Amino acid sequence: MIDALGEPQSVLVLGGTSEIALATIKEMPRNRLRRVVLAGRPSPALNAAVTELASLNIAGVEAVDFDAKNTDSHGQIIDSIFDDADVDLVILAFGLLGDQMVAEEDPSHAVELATVNYTGSVSAGLHIARRLKHQGHGTLVVLSSVAGDRARRSNYVYGSTKAGLDAFAQGLDAALAGTGAHVLIVRPGFVRTKMTSHLPEAPMTTNPEDVAEIIVASLKKGRHTVYAPGPLRFVMAGLKVLPKQIFRKLPS
Repeated sequence: MIDALGEPQSVLVLGGTSEIALATIKEMPRNRLRRVVLAGRPSPALNAAVTELASLNIAGVEAVDFDAKNTDSHGQIIDSIFDDADVDLVILAFGLLGDQMVAEEDPSHAVELATVNYTGSVSAGLHIARRLKHQGHGTLVVLSSVAGDRARRSNYVYGSTKAGLDAFAQGLDAALAGTGAHVLIVRPGFVRTKMTSHLPEAPMTTNPEDVAEIIVASLKKGRHTVYAPGPLRFVMAGLKVLPKQIFRKLPS
């Protein structure tokens, strides 16, 4: 349960090696965390994440096998985690960036991006919402992206998956209204992570720790949608209304 100071005591991360999700956990008052579950595919990186959090004196850190593409398994895995104890905060952080040019030459690559980023998120999100609604409290943080605000030539397959995810999360938040649970949609811009290390940086690039600070602050304020960094909200609002001819001439 959320403690007397309004801090989460239990956290589930779907996409347990996500640098943003791990930074978010580190940003929380760690002495109040009693249980952290990192769900992801078995890997040295997942084991290392468990070890790192445990070294920070966070009690009850564990790893659970989770595959975003194996949607048939989602219900059983999520139920088993919630059956052990209530979960105050769930961070839906898995996803693939992919390669736009590869996707155009090999549609199966595009299908994989859509399966993980959208289909897997819809499946997991609905199972999580069912359990949050049942327990009567909790927040689902969905890591969306500004790439979903308007499709660009350089990453429209990835952007389309995030646009779908974002719309789904908005509807899910509306469906949870009045239940005690809600959704926080986070729309980061370019973030320096291992996933983006091969790409040139964009304006207003941030680090995982910067996004984590925004997430934790937004949770305390009970927000439902936030950009990271905040001024991106105004940038994207402007880009969304640019005429197509001008938008296409912008650096991709």
